[in-house]
Amino acid sequence: MNNGNYEKLIDQITDLVLAKLGGDDCPTFCHADVQRIVDAGAERIGIVLGESATAGDWASLIDHTLLKPEASESDIKKLCDEAARFGFASVCVNPGWVKKAAEFLKGSGVPVCTVIGFPLGATLPDVKAYEARRAIFNGAREVDMVINVGALKSGDLCLVEEDIRAVADAAHENNVLCKVIIETALLTDDEKVRACLAAKNAGADFVKTSTGFAKGGATANDVALMRQTVGSALGVKASGGVKGIDDARAMFEAGATRIGASVGVKIAQEASGIKSTIVAGSY
Repeated sequence: MNNGNYEKLIDQITDLVLAKLGGDDCPTFCHADVQRIVDAGAERIGIVLGESATAGDWASLIDHTLLKPEASESDIKKLCDEAARFGFASVCVNPGWVKKAAEFLKGSGVPVCTVIGFPLGATLPDVKAYEARRAIFNGAREVDMVINVGALKSGDLCLVEEDIRAVADAAHENNVLCKVIIETALLTDDEKVRACLAAKNAGADFVKTSTGFAKGGATANDVALMRQTVGSALGVKASGGVKGIDDARAMFEAGATRIGASVGVKIAQEASGIKSTIVAGSY
């Protein structure tokens, strides 16, 4: 999109929302809000105002997730059926279930996301790259990789970037999105910033808060810090501990453009109670 068309799009969306919210003096929304959403990588912008909020609007922002080691084929089938019915952004499953999930979702338009180096991030870069390529061969269209947390905490930023770049390159050669899980619960704020900058430098598409397997999950403060760090260049995915629509809304207000949650159906069903918000999904 050239600069002229980009600005025209921003202005058109801003004018539309302001008109619905009550004019240019609306204190809660401005041109910059739309610009932030579009710049974050959103390919779909949904405007949810008043009673027009629908389950579909929020579902399209959620990676419907099941990563429990004991998940069975029937559990994965249910996850995929829900994703197809509600129109979630993706289903996120362990690599061993990618092929089956892709079969279950064939023709639905819902892509399969999987996790790489999960949940510790302690495997070697070339192993993570192979794991990503194998998952993509089986049908994954998005990969969420865990950084080498130990390398980050040791100050070895070169290894952290190498690790991320290996997976990002494997993803991008197949036109697949790469999200980078930095595991915020294990990091200081300074380390969170360094991890986000490493992901940005290595060519990732998103930074993501958590695996859901550490001592804590996403917080609005972490999402805001990540958004501030990556600016408009990357999407931000909030994952871990999102228990309902209130949590999801807090994450989006902090700057998230995607939510990873095992309670996607609950969030979608609660969504119609939202009175006024702007949401965006990046695919």
